[in-house]
Amino acid sequence: MRYARRLVAGTLAAGALALSLTGCGNSVDPIERLGRKATHEQPSPSASSGADARGTASPSAAGDGDAYRKWGLTAPVQYAPKPAQKPSLPPAAPGRAQVVDRIPVPATEKVVFLTFDDGAEKDPEFLKMAADLKLPIGMYLTDNVASSDYGHFEKLRDNGSGSTINNHTLTHPNLRTLPFAAQKKEICGQQERLEKRFGTKPTRFRPPFGNYNDDTLKAAAECGISQVVLWRASMQINNFQYAEGSGLRPGDIILAHFRGPSELKGATEVQMTTRMLQSIQQQGFRIGRLEDYL
Repeated sequence: MRYARRLVAGTLAAGALALSLTGCGNSVDPIERLGRKATHEQPSPSASSGADARGTASPSAAGDGDAYRKWGLTAPVQYAPKPAQKPSLPPAAPGRAQVVDRIPVPATEKVVFLTFDDGAEKDPEFLKMAADLKLPIGMYLTDNVASSDYGHFEKLRDNGSGSTINNHTLTHPNLRTLPFAAQKKEICGQQERLEKRFGTKPTRFRPPFGNYNDDTLKAAAECGISQVVLWRASMQINNFQYAEGSGLRPGDIILAHFRGPSELKGATEVQMTTRMLQSIQQQGFRIGRLEDYL
């Protein structure tokens, strides 16, 4: 009982944080704010030095060797290899999905993970960029904006990068304001639609705005979700917003959005992503495939 009270209190506090944080002048609105502060930091075994996260010959060899220049980068994107052993994460409570907001890697293992939400923008140039650079993206799709062209996201999934399609509800509500049955309908409903369209049910879910409670974790588990994935850094238009500190940290899960010029103050999805990759490179980080660590 004490654990359950702590869990609910923690999720309520996370929701309050997510709603209270406002972006700087160039932030996207509406946008999902930063996830809850991590309470667990546990080192993992060192990563292996073999194939990279997608099984290609080497991180720098992914895609066209000169593709990075085409997309405004001054150096190739560096990818973290698949770890020899997955990091140890805090277990889920009985009958609940596990919550993950940062991957517990050693402080010396400078790896971060890319996730994109919603699915409103379907930019064909971004398809080319993601394929050229072989960006491993965790996609969290909302049916009422992504379903007008699920084929766009299927192309992202199938471009050889190891990208994945995951659940982000049917209509993007603030789940903490809904009763259990309504939450379950949002999550299970999207599970069914994604299975019908893509052939499999996702096992990972992201609550809109990062807002969830104990009912969310229970509903997610009953819908076949094993992990609720949050984030620690949010890409705005030109730069990151951080949950803590002023820079990326090892194991950070990064949140970006499938958004276009109307929501990015004239910037394109490609331009936003280029700035994100530039910042990751400037801070000395490599990109990992999140699913290789979960």
